[in-house]
Amino acid sequence: MNTQPENPTDEPTFEEVSVDAETVSLETPLESDTPTGDAAVEPGSMEEQILALTAKLAEADKRELLNAADMENFRKRTRQNTQEQLRYASLPVMNDVLEAADNLQRAVDAADADTDSGGLLEGVKMVAQQISSILEKHGCQKIETIGQPFDPNCHEAVQMQASDEFPANTVMLEVRTGFKLHDRVIRTAQVFVSTGPA
Repeated sequence: MNTQPENPTDEPTFEEVSVDAETVSLETPLESDTPTGDAAVEPGSMEEQILALTAKLAEADKRELLNAADMENFRKRTRQNTQEQLRYASLPVMNDVLEAADNLQRAVDAADADTDSGGLLEGVKMVAQQISSILEKHGCQKIETIGQPFDPNCHEAVQMQASDEFPANTVMLEVRTGFKLHDRVIRTAQVFVSTGPA
C-alpha cells in the first residue's frame, strides 16, 4: 500500500490570512497598554496633587519667613538689652559717688558761712567741681528744679507752700539735688512745691 502523497514534489501549503488595515483602529488601546489596578490614575488627580504640593510649599515658605523674622527680632532685643546693660552698668557706682558729693557740698556750704575758712574753702570747692565734672563726663547730670513745673517723674515733693513769687505747681526750693544717668532718673530731686499765692 502506497502511503506517500500523490504529488511528492509539492510542498505542504498553508492557508494565507489577509488582514484588512481598515479593520484595525489605531485609537483602540492594546490590552497590554491599558493600566490596571494601582497603576491606574484617575482623571484630575495629578492636578490635585500639584495644587496640594504647591500649597504645602507656600506654607513652608511662610513658616520660614516667620521664623526668620522672629530670629531677627530676638537678635535686636538681645542687642538692645546688652546696650542697656552696658549703658547703665555704672549705676551702683554713681549712687555711691552722689552720696559723697552730697557730703562734700555740705562742707562747701558750711565753709561759705565761715569767713575764716580761707584756702580750705577754695580747695573743697575745687574737689566738688571736679566730682561734678566726672559725673557729667559719664552722662550723670543734675535735674533742673527751681522754677520748673513739678514733675513726679523727676521731683519728690517734700512740702507744699504758698508763694507769691512762684505760680502753683512750680518747684520753689530744692532740698536735695536729683540726677539722671543718660535719660534715666537715678535719684529724684527733693523739692518744695508752690501752691500759688496765699
